[in-house]
Amino acid sequence: MGHPQKVAEDEVKLGASAAFVLPDLGGLRAGDAGAGPSVVDLGERALTATYWDTKDLRLTRAGLSLRHRSAGDGSEQGWTVKLPVAGGRGAPAEEATLRRSEVAFSGPDDEPPAEAAALVLATTRGRSLEPVARLVTTRGRRHILDAEGRIALEVADDEVSVLDGQGAGGRFREIEVELAPGDNDGPALLPLVVGCLREAGAGAPDPTPKIVRALGPRALAPPDVAPPDHAVGEVGAKAAAAVVVKAAIAAGTCRLVAHDPGVRLGGDDEDVHQARVATRRLRSDLATFRPLLDRGWVADVRAELGWLAGELGAARDADVLLARLQRQTAQLGRADAAAAAPLLRALENERVRAGARAGAALTTPRYVALLDQMVAASQMPPLTDAAQERAADVVPRLVGKAWRHLAKAVDQVGDDAPAELLHEVRKKAKRCRYACEAATGVCGKDAKKLAAAVAGVQEVLGELQDAAVAEVWLRSRAVGLKGAGAAGCAFSAGLLTGVQQRAADEAVRGWRGAWEAASDKKRRRWLT
Repeated sequence: MGHPQKVAEDEVKLGASAAFVLPDLGGLRAGDAGAGPSVVDLGERALTATYWDTKDLRLTRAGLSLRHRSAGDGSEQGWTVKLPVAGGRGAPAEEATLRRSEVAFSGPDDEPPAEAAALVLATTRGRSLEPVARLVTTRGRRHILDAEGRIALEVADDEVSVLDGQGAGGRFREIEVELAPGDNDGPALLPLVVGCLREAGAGAPDPTPKIVRALGPRALAPPDVAPPDHAVGEVGAKAAAAVVVKAAIAAGTCRLVAHDPGVRLGGDDEDVHQARVATRRLRSDLATFRPLLDRGWVADVRAELGWLAGELGAARDADVLLARLQRQTAQLGRADAAAAAPLLRALENERVRAGARAGAALTTPRYVALLDQMVAASQMPPLTDAAQERAADVVPRLVGKAWRHLAKAVDQVGDDAPAELLHEVRKKAKRCRYACEAATGVCGKDAKKLAAAVAGVQEVLGELQDAAVAEVWLRSRAVGLKGAGAAGCAFSAGLLTGVQQRAADEAVRGWRGAWEAASDKKRRRWLT
């Protein structure tokens, strides 16, 4: 399988009546500007789109869509998956910009391509896909060109008929103003165009996708994987501890599902990073809140999350190592940097293989079963009676336990402690930090301050770990180099190894200071 590319789609949608007349958008002016934008009328064309979803509309309710669309003139035909993305490029928040990523696939119209179905698997979780709506749109298009003659915006005037198999099931009209990709004046022109349309009688910006309007109330039901009613940092002290647990599970599950498509597509190491963070944070939170949950369930789910973190880990570790060595190689002299190129190419190849392994893990029944468990738990976790106690009474005690585990690990570290003990301190610091962050809604600024201080310990020891991993990798690759340039490559590997050793020495010298700041009694007086 190749890697289809994501294309960002930023657009503002406005409702319009049948009597609405599109104004002359070429007459726009911004302040004292001279010539306004020019308009190119591209005429009309007919589009037929069939949307596919599960029976319970899992995709639509989650803000995703999977459709096959064809143009009557044969100029367009194919499948598109649309994925939600937070924010919009250069568009004012008041314009209610709808931002999504589009991923295109080819294939016949009778069944979604396997690659497209896989891209939405974290949301469908293996449930079968079927046609749920057919929309026929008469689209009039106009390009708005900026002063440099670049396409800045596309304005689409859509008259939509919703077909239910027996004729028109509904009709509506909307105007879409979409930012063109690339370097142009689209973000500056967008509010001007929207304002002009509003003055001409178009409705207020409404980010509702066509498929949601077509399907009606069922499409507006909450998604299976939803952000918690109370964000982790907004759970009040008077709430039951169960609310804190549910919020933590829901937040981690949402993060994992949101970044699943990016892991499959590749090309953005942040998706792998965030997916692994989601698994690690979920494992940590489940350990922290173990007394409030069924212990057998916690053990089983943490084991599965550990498996997933391991599958994602090789790709993430390769990303971190590659970015580190690229940065450090750039600081070498020109000749030494050139000699190190084979090392970086070898690491890039390792990253490709690790990414393929991570993507393959996401196609397994084991992964789908884990997602089902996490979604169910985000809605109704298997709680114990203790979870019904006040969060203010329970949470500080559980965070205090995580703190004591960290302090105990620190006590075992002597002046010449092996790296393994310091790595253990780092892991305990991460768990303590996550526990503090889960407690911020209940314990407020005290929890935030301790989380930040413990993160300082984690950061210093993280640098130590990264340096150790890099040194091991460099030594292993430098051994046995042959052929032209082998000597120079080995020499560059030696230089980079020295960089790791200096970084490790600095981290060893500095972590105690970070620990002293974190262990100040004033920071942890709220713990019990």
